[in-house]
Amino acid sequence: MASVREKPIEQQVQPATRPLQELDALIIGAGVTGLYQLHCLRQLGMNARIFEAGGGVGGTWYWNRYPGARFDSESYSYAYGFSEELLQEWDWTEHFSGQPENEKYLNFMADKFALKPHIQFNARIKSAHYDKASNRWNVTTEEGHRASAQFLISAVGILSATHMPDIPGAASFKGESFHTSRWPHEKVDFTGKRVGVIGTGATAVQLIPMIAKEVGHLTVFQRTPNYCSPLRNATIDPETQKKIKASYPEIFAKCRATFASFMQDFDPRKTFDVPEAERHAFYEEIWSQPGFTKWFGCFHDIMTDEAANEDYAEFVRNKIRARVKDPVVAEKLVPKDHPFGSKRIPLETGYYEAYNQDNVLLVDVSGCPIESITEKGVKTGDAEYELDVIIYATGFDAITGELTRMDLRGENGVSIKEKWADGASTYLTLQTAGFPNLFIANGAVFCNFTRCAEVVAEWVRNCLGYMREKGYTRIEADPKAEEAWTEHANSLTEGMLFTKTKSWFMGTNVAGKKKAFLFYAGGAPAFRDKTAEVAAKGYEGFILN
Repeated sequence: MASVREKPIEQQVQPATRPLQELDALIIGAGVTGLYQLHCLRQLGMNARIFEAGGGVGGTWYWNRYPGARFDSESYSYAYGFSEELLQEWDWTEHFSGQPENEKYLNFMADKFALKPHIQFNARIKSAHYDKASNRWNVTTEEGHRASAQFLISAVGILSATHMPDIPGAASFKGESFHTSRWPHEKVDFTGKRVGVIGTGATAVQLIPMIAKEVGHLTVFQRTPNYCSPLRNATIDPETQKKIKASYPEIFAKCRATFASFMQDFDPRKTFDVPEAERHAFYEEIWSQPGFTKWFGCFHDIMTDEAANEDYAEFVRNKIRARVKDPVVAEKLVPKDHPFGSKRIPLETGYYEAYNQDNVLLVDVSGCPIESITEKGVKTGDAEYELDVIIYATGFDAITGELTRMDLRGENGVSIKEKWADGASTYLTLQTAGFPNLFIANGAVFCNFTRCAEVVAEWVRNCLGYMREKGYTRIEADPKAEEAWTEHANSLTEGMLFTKTKSWFMGTNVAGKKKAFLFYAGGAPAFRDKTAEVAAKGYEGFILN
């Protein structure tokens, strides 16, 4: 498969000659969380540094540069809120900003707070081993960088570890191939080419309408259709820009109050308490709104009551049917095997209309799966599709994947992959027993990402400040507290329709991964309250010494 052509590793220094970097804290990842975490720790006066696998800052917004990549939460709700200067200096050009602008924004933030001199780019973690005798983490990268740090902070994000399906023959394909999360930095020319896209999740839904405009022919291989909803993006005019900048306190206050820290929140009424005509008028109203209003602005019981969910799901199905000219194709695009919102809802612009184009073919592989990749293209049970380009829009080994793929070992040499063989277990999502001084700041809360990333980064900063003040040098999750938290987190998913659906939310997109809801399901306000309570009680549930 074609790989991303990265910027050269600096100086191409041989691994054996790289000096050991002695640090107070090493942060893995220069994305949204890692950048702010670095800023927070430097505020404490700590000698902190980031090791970043890519050639620049941005995390998700560095790697995912496929055509159409953009926010699905409002740009101004995703922005950092810790700096009033940053809020006022940055102008968002769209309500839902695209990848180039998002990457530019994160570079702007990194430059404003002078973070880049403290980031080691092109430094993918190979191993991180805790040494009990020195109470330090010894870290090496695939490129030969070496560091010793008292604290190790994983800020690798939730959608970082690329998931490739186990399809025989992938290496035999003679054309070009890409995974959407490792898109080339140079423009890919699809003019006149036969292109195949495998997958119809949120990424593919953004990509397909963009490339359908220029390819010679596009074949989309779909296993499971999704309840895609219209994004309804728009540019931000100067007057609206002024209003946004004047309204940041209200925007962030609204986000703090909602379950998932978006600008939308569920309607407190029960679906069937509302008369049918009024109910359907309400559906039409939220459907006309931008962003996640179609999901998080609906009646709250659609996430727990199957009948309520089905009432709204059929409304959405009819919206899909109305946009696709061929009724046979329309029915292929209509989800019938899972409830609305039990998988991530993709937000789209022109996705369904792409299937009205003569040069776009939808192939349903649910009943006739892909058997292999051949030299010429994709072979299913009943046909072979000759292609010049194959695009794998096949998602991620979410939340835990990036950590378990590292050689990350705590006390007694136990790896985190071994520790989590029967499912991830943490305390507060922030630490796991047996891995002292390791903080997991990956965003494992069901939340508008930056809103919770700031909460976690500030919590870690305050914890390390507390330790320094009290003379503590080591912190570790108490196994009993971890067990209680894991039971509590699992109990929150009881009755949720998430748990009845195969999805990356549940880890079921990856063969062999234990089925479990991978986010903290209590909501962002509850997470903030619980973490604040633990801190107020002297970091109850952690062992400090």
